[in-house]
Amino acid sequence: MTPEHQRLAEADQNQKLWRRFGPYLSERQWGTVREDYSAGGDAWNYTTLDQARSRAYRWGEEGLAGFCDDQQHLCLSLALWNGQDKMLKEQLFGLSGAQGNHGEDVKEMYYFLDNTPTHSYQKLLYKYPQGAFPYEQLLAENAKRTRHDPEFELLDTGVFAENRYFDVFIEYAKASAEDLLIQYTLVNRGPDEATLHVLPQAWFRNTWVLGYDDYRPSLSATPEGHVQVAHRGLGALTWYTDGSPQLLFCDNNTNCERVFGTASAEQFFKDGINNYVVDGQDNALNPARTGTKAAAHYHLTLAPGATRQVRLRLGPVGQAEPFADFDQLFQQRKDEADAFYAVIQHDLTSDDARLVQRQAFAGMLWSKQFYNYNVASWLTGDPGQPAPPPERQHGRNADWKTLENNDIISMPDTWEYPWYAAWDLAFHCIPLAQLDPEFAKNQLRLLCQDWYMHPNGQLPAYEWRFGDVNPPVHAWAAFRVFKMDQKRRGGKGDVAFLQTVFHRLLLNFTWWVNRKDRGGRNIFEGGFLGLDNIGVFDRSATLPHGAYLEQADGTAWVAMFALNMMRIALELSRTNPVYQDLASKFFEHFLYIAEAMTNVGNAALNLWDDEDEFYYDALNTSDGGHELLKVRTMVGLIPLFAVEVLDESLLESAPKFLARMNWLLANRPHLAALVSHWQEPGKGATRLLSLLRGHRLKRLLARMLDTEEFLSDYGVRSLSRVYADKPYVFRDTDITVNYQPAESQTDLFGGNSNWRGPIWMPVNFMIVEALQRFHHYFGDDFKVEYPVRSGQYTTLLGVADALTERLTKLFLRDPETGRRACFGPDNTLQHDPNFKDYVLFNEYFNGDTGHGLGASHQTGWTGLIAKLLQPRP
Repeated sequence: MTPEHQRLAEADQNQKLWRRFGPYLSERQWGTVREDYSAGGDAWNYTTLDQARSRAYRWGEEGLAGFCDDQQHLCLSLALWNGQDKMLKEQLFGLSGAQGNHGEDVKEMYYFLDNTPTHSYQKLLYKYPQGAFPYEQLLAENAKRTRHDPEFELLDTGVFAENRYFDVFIEYAKASAEDLLIQYTLVNRGPDEATLHVLPQAWFRNTWVLGYDDYRPSLSATPEGHVQVAHRGLGALTWYTDGSPQLLFCDNNTNCERVFGTASAEQFFKDGINNYVVDGQDNALNPARTGTKAAAHYHLTLAPGATRQVRLRLGPVGQAEPFADFDQLFQQRKDEADAFYAVIQHDLTSDDARLVQRQAFAGMLWSKQFYNYNVASWLTGDPGQPAPPPERQHGRNADWKTLENNDIISMPDTWEYPWYAAWDLAFHCIPLAQLDPEFAKNQLRLLCQDWYMHPNGQLPAYEWRFGDVNPPVHAWAAFRVFKMDQKRRGGKGDVAFLQTVFHRLLLNFTWWVNRKDRGGRNIFEGGFLGLDNIGVFDRSATLPHGAYLEQADGTAWVAMFALNMMRIALELSRTNPVYQDLASKFFEHFLYIAEAMTNVGNAALNLWDDEDEFYYDALNTSDGGHELLKVRTMVGLIPLFAVEVLDESLLESAPKFLARMNWLLANRPHLAALVSHWQEPGKGATRLLSLLRGHRLKRLLARMLDTEEFLSDYGVRSLSRVYADKPYVFRDTDITVNYQPAESQTDLFGGNSNWRGPIWMPVNFMIVEALQRFHHYFGDDFKVEYPVRSGQYTTLLGVADALTERLTKLFLRDPETGRRACFGPDNTLQHDPNFKDYVLFNEYFNGDTGHGLGASHQTGWTGLIAKLLQPRP
């Protein structure tokens, strides 16, 4: 057992609070729904980046490469100033949803390089220009560009020309659970001497102005030149500074005059340190050297190529020589991180694969954030603050008054998506379970708690609209994590975890059946279901004249949900036979959904098109019309995901379930035809439960594995490439769908997201796993042409492995050209030694070139690459 594994064990058993401090500080709090108190729900404009340095937030905090405790009492982060900028670099700069030509977009260069599950060691790189940061240029150029143009990025401005920037390596290490070492390594990459102001900051989240409790913690200078930390929730701590920097103090209070144009009874404000350093305002700081926000000001001059370090320590009071063992402890934690990952990556033979996987894991762990949101308080306001506008009582999330979140949660992205999303979170838990199974299980439990889940059984989607519908992948993720954890535990699964999630998801499944099956025919609607602009129409909007959509993907997701619940029930029945009845119930649910999606003798009610041999959404009109929207998208491939294989040993362990299944198959012949099974002497019986029988499976794969349709060099596209030359046209109208391999060319249905051609990691991951399960049933005799028209035939497992290889090619360096597909055409990223091995994990990828697009740090679900890189057993 490595030291990091030992720390995890101590944390899991509550022996030591190794998870108490971590990278739980968001990179962006402004522009979030939580901080929006406008009448009309204008989140992007109610709090802005320009206000960020001056406005104390209500629900959370933000900072550059930050660290905080798990209740976000005390926050630590870094501020920088190159002597040229109009403000300190305290927050990452980015465009709001309205400012970016493809929606919100962070415009910085930063990389998550390392992290361990207990955050005993972690590392981030931030690249800071030496010239004035081009704020106005980025705003103006992106404002001029249209949806048809690429985004204008920081590298495009020329601010990094001649390497005139600083590499700022930010590292944290834990001497103990509550003794934190902080090290900043500054490197001048430019050709000339350059100065840099380095300002590590510490502050308290402002809770004293809310009207519940006026307790105010404090930060105060000590005679030794350090900072005393006093907070009743943390105990006595000292923030030790190395090298006698100037200590600066103000308060984490809103500068009301700057933000609102009104006076304030307070004297020292959140922007006091900025105003002192940048603008020379001596009166912005508290001369008593105390407050609720502090900074240690280091003014450095670096020769060309020179490196300097700044060290700090947050730990128990009374350490006479806090830096005597600093270097030794730091190196020890680095070595222990290497030892931990040596175990995780023992099957990886490629150095480049290890590099990519470790950075993917780092991004996953850096994206854990403190998330605080009480909708009831948000709607009604706080006693110490002005009442919110009355309109919000009938606006966004007004029907989610029971939601109260106050936890560390895995976020999709620390800047562009600094809030959880239900289906994203489920995918996050797969790579997280490779590192920290207990944290992954806790994440899946969280969304099922009463204070997350709606009383009607719906899981919260995301803060912009909790009532939106995400694909029901929670049960799949829970069982997947259970099996991964069971293997780690030597075959003993965490049954209590599985029971907890299963019972809560019973409510969620009932919600789907009662709310999303309009006609009671086991054909489901779900809205956009996470696929944004993939459809002909906005699938979350109410269609005119009583028309509505029946969704191939919505129905397939619920079929998969039923199979997942059946499989969990069978697993639980190993120790408690009562679950066999529930397994039977979900088996029947699946059969009825499969029947509805299969040709049942009435083509007018079918989602499978015999002519195209593909699944489509259907448009139903008030006069009884039923029209398939015949555009080939990922919607039609999602039925692949609803597949389960029941082996003889599993069936024998559940005799009551087996008897009920056999009775149904014997007495309901129209349902029996939906279940494939074979029996081989000496091998036993296996049952395949799937929406696709052998013929339909082959026909669907003939579309998916065609390079002129879905198959890209880098995975499976979200829209068939046949629409590049001839777009789909709805009824001779101007409503069209065309292949867009890169950024979205329209702001309809999802703003900056695009499901009309790019490659998305989560659905590709599901395709790979579905093919593996199909192979488990069909075996090596079942082969398909791969790629189509190649004349080469391979097993379904071979196809799954080949798709995995294509997906990993997004990140791994090409052995011949040395290029990474995800970097696109940029030669700096591809070849510069100070860029080429720092990997970004984008939201999605160009369907033709593999170039990374969308959110640049969405390690969230793109972090699934960490699992795909792991060799299959």
